[in-house]
Amino acid sequence: MTRDAARPLRWLGGLLAIYLCAPFFAALPQLGHADWTGVDWHTMGSAVGVSVASASVAALLILIGGVPLGYALARSSSRAMTVLGFIVQLPLALPPLTSGILLLFLLGPYSWIGRIAGGTLTDSFTGIVLAETFVAAPFLIVAARSAFSAVDPVFDDVAATLGHRAGSRFFRVTLPIAWPAIRAGLALAWLRAFGEFGATVMVAYHPYSLPVYTYVVFGGEGLPAMMPLLLPTLAIAVVCAVLSLTGRGGVALADAPQENGDEPAMPAAVLPAMPNTRLSFSLRRDLGGFDLDVAWAPATRRLAIIGPSGSGKSLALRMIAGLERNDGCTVKLGERELAPLAPEARQIGYMPQDYGLFPHMSVAQQLSFPVDADAASARYWLDHLGLAGLTARLPRQLSFGQRQRVALARALTRHCPLLLFDEPFSALDTPRRRRLQQSLRALQREIAAVTVLVTHDPDEAALLADELLVIEHGRVLQTGAIREVFERPASLRVAELLGLHNVGVGVMRADGRVETPRGLVLDTGGHALAAGQPVMWRVSPRAITVLPDGVAHASANGVHQAQAGNGMHHVDGDGTNATNPAEGAGAGGVYRGTLTGSELRHGDRYAVFDIGGHRFDIGDDEHAPPDVHHACSLRIDPRGVSVWAVAASDTRTPAT
Repeated sequence: MTRDAARPLRWLGGLLAIYLCAPFFAALPQLGHADWTGVDWHTMGSAVGVSVASASVAALLILIGGVPLGYALARSSSRAMTVLGFIVQLPLALPPLTSGILLLFLLGPYSWIGRIAGGTLTDSFTGIVLAETFVAAPFLIVAARSAFSAVDPVFDDVAATLGHRAGSRFFRVTLPIAWPAIRAGLALAWLRAFGEFGATVMVAYHPYSLPVYTYVVFGGEGLPAMMPLLLPTLAIAVVCAVLSLTGRGGVALADAPQENGDEPAMPAAVLPAMPNTRLSFSLRRDLGGFDLDVAWAPATRRLAIIGPSGSGKSLALRMIAGLERNDGCTVKLGERELAPLAPEARQIGYMPQDYGLFPHMSVAQQLSFPVDADAASARYWLDHLGLAGLTARLPRQLSFGQRQRVALARALTRHCPLLLFDEPFSALDTPRRRRLQQSLRALQREIAAVTVLVTHDPDEAALLADELLVIEHGRVLQTGAIREVFERPASLRVAELLGLHNVGVGVMRADGRVETPRGLVLDTGGHALAAGQPVMWRVSPRAITVLPDGVAHASANGVHQAQAGNGMHHVDGDGTNATNPAEGAGAGGVYRGTLTGSELRHGDRYAVFDIGGHRFDIGDDEHAPPDVHHACSLRIDPRGVSVWAVAASDTRTPAT
C-alpha cells in the first residue's frame, strides 16, 4: 500500500483513538472537585470485593464450560451446532436489562427453578454470578471457537501418529496452541462480568456490586461523588491492560529463522536392528464426487506415490496412517495388519508438508513427545542430524532444513518401521530442496524403515524411491521399479506425469518399424514385436541430429517431409512424389521438421521440433537453426528408438 493510499486510513484510526482517549483526559480536572469526605469506604470496599469475587467465579465457570463448547462449535459442521452457536451469541446483541428479564423468567422466585432453590438465586451473590455468566460467556466462547478453528488439524494428526489418544492430544497439543486466544477471551469475559450492571441489577440488586453501587451513589449524590468510585474500576482496567500486553513485544532476534546448519554431516551410523518388512495395501474410499480405489504390493522399502493435484495420493497416505476411514480394506506391514488399528497404535512416523512441529514445544520437547520415545535414540539423532545445539529453540526459531530434521528425529526416536512423507519439500526453494532431498536419501540408506513419499515431482521420486505408484482420479495408472516406469511408461498420460519427452504411441508394422496415428514411420532397429501390436515408443534426444543444409540436400532421396500441419510424403529416387504417408524412413532415417521453439530444463537448453505432427526435443547445440519456424532436416538414429508393447486402450493420441 502506498503512503498516499494509507493516509486516509491513518486519519480515521487517529480520530477513533482520540475519541477513546478523550474521556480519560476529561476526567483528570475533576479530581480537584471530587467529594472525598462523603465516601463510604466500607460499603465501597465491599462492592469492589463482591464484583471481583463474582467476576472471578463467573470467569471460572465460563472457562470450564466455554472451552469445550468452543471446541465443539469449531470442529462440528452440523446444523444443530450451527443453531447452538447462534443462540449462545445472543447475549452479545441483547440489551443488558433484557438479559436480566430473561434470567428472571428462568431463575426468579416464581419460576420452577426459583421455587426449587427457595428463592436463593435472586438478590444473592449466586444471582450476581449467574447474571454475569450469562452476559459474559459469549466473549470466551467466540474466542475459543475462533482459536480452535485456527489450529491446523495436522497437529492433531501428527500427535495421533506419535501414539497419543484423543484426550492427550487435546490437553497437550490443541489447547496449548489455542490458549493465547482463549486467554484473551477469558480476560474480556472477566472484564465484562466485572462491569456488568443491567442484568445484575434485575436479578440481584443486593448485595451491591461495584456497578450497582455506583448507580446508587450517582442517583443520591450526583457527579462529584463519582470520582472515588471510578478509581478502583480504572485501576483494575489498567492492571488488566498491562497483563494483556505482557509478552507481546516485537519479535526477538532469536526468533528469526537460522539459516545455518541446513547441511549437516551424515556419518555412518550404527542403528538398532529393524525387521525387514514390506508394505502392502488395498485402499477404497468413496467421497461422493471422488472415490479412491488403489492397491499396491511393492517388493522394496523405498516407495513413492506420484500424481497430479486431486489424484488421491495424499488421501492414500492418510489412509495408510489411519487418519482417514478405510472402507473395509487392508494395510499390511509385513505380517502385521494395520487397518483395524487406530493411528496412535500403528507405530508410524508421519510428516506432513510443513513437518507438523508443535509451535509451543522446544526441540527437546518435540523429541520427548512420542509416547514410546527412546531417550537414548533421541540423543543419538540430535547429534547425528546436527541438532544438538538447538534443543531449546521453538519451531519459529529454526530454518526450514532444521525443522525437517527435527521432524525426522521425532519420528525416528520411536524406531518406527514405517515413515510417511506428504510432499515434505513442496514449500522450499530449489537449492534448499535439492540439499534436503540428498540428506533424506542418505538417511534412507542408514535405516531399515519403509518410507513412502507422496510427491508431484518426478525427479524427487526418482531420487528417493526404488518403486513408484502413479495414480490419477483415484485409480492406479502404473506401478513398478523406478527405472522400468521411467523407461517404459504404460500410457501417454503416465509419460506426461513423469515429465517424459519424445514419447508417442503407434502400431508395429511387418517390416519392424512403427507407424504412429499421424502417419510418422520410425525405424526401430529391428524390435521383435508382432505386426499389428499396439506399442509406445520413445526417442532419446541424443539420437536426433540436425543436419547441415548441404548434408540434408545430399540425402534427399527418401527423405520424409513433415511440415507442421501438412501430410507426410517422401521423395522417390526418380524425383517423383509418392503420396503414401506410411512409407519408410528413407536414407539413414532422415526427416524434415520445423523448429517451434526452445526450452530450458535443469540448466540445459532443448530445441523443440515438429516432425510429422509430433513434438521432439533435442539438445540445443550449434547445429540447431537459429530461427523459429525454420524448416530443416533431422536424422533419427534407430538405435536410440525404444519400443514396448502396451494395451490397445493406451495407444490413443491426445488432442494437440
